[in-house]
Amino acid sequence: MTTTPSATSALQPMPELAPLLKQLRLSGFLESLPTRNREAVHHKLSYTEFLALLVQDEVARRDHKKFNMRVRRAGFRSQKTFEDFDWSFNGHIDQAQIQDLATCRFIDEKVAVLIAGPCGTGKSHIAQAIGHQAVRQGHDVLFTTQTRLLGQLQAARAMKTHDRRLQALVRVPLLIIDDFALKPLQPPQDEDFHELVSERYERAATVITSNLAMEEWGAAFPNRLLGSATIDRLRHAAYCVVLDGDSYRAPRNPSQTPNFTLEKEGENT
Repeated sequence: MTTTPSATSALQPMPELAPLLKQLRLSGFLESLPTRNREAVHHKLSYTEFLALLVQDEVARRDHKKFNMRVRRAGFRSQKTFEDFDWSFNGHIDQAQIQDLATCRFIDEKVAVLIAGPCGTGKSHIAQAIGHQAVRQGHDVLFTTQTRLLGQLQAARAMKTHDRRLQALVRVPLLIIDDFALKPLQPPQDEDFHELVSERYERAATVITSNLAMEEWGAAFPNRLLGSATIDRLRHAAYCVVLDGDSYRAPRNPSQTPNFTLEKEGENT
């Protein structure tokens, strides 16, 4: 069957459209235009129906681009989401509480989520999964560790950009700080952490994970008065999650547990 020139031109968008769409910053139309054009001809769509499909494609493309950009800027350690979280492994987890946090309403409430528990009980996974949920809802998120966060602030102080860096952290709608108190705070780290918490208090939401029981968090500060003031702000109206149970990272087969005994230097192996 021979395609008539008129039919061929109807299936192929005008070449003049490309530079015009780019000028209007609608170059994404070019990705779906050939397909939608053929669909419009085949189904005999009206002009407005055809335009609506193109606009829907462009909105979806931009939303996807924004989502990917937010994920990259968030700095998640890995792609930990609730979809791949093993709820059956640890029967001590309050699934209803975690799913409530996954709604991210605490971000609008501008309060903290404090997650404490032994190593391997799912703290970091849950924190990052909450972050992913927030990104999906259009929130900007930053995931970091206490060590990295305070190291960056210390470096910014040396570069005379400390205030600017601190304010950038204050403005993030959701700041996730992993491994709090894994290392004791040293001056001026304790002052930086206190200032950050104080500036974000009742202004933005914060998620913090720690291996320490919450009543021990204040001991991470060399200045106990400063620590008490910091923890008091964090705990005010906060959602507290206490995890317990076996470690996800424990060997599944005890017989396969490696021997971590260190040989003394010079001994035969």
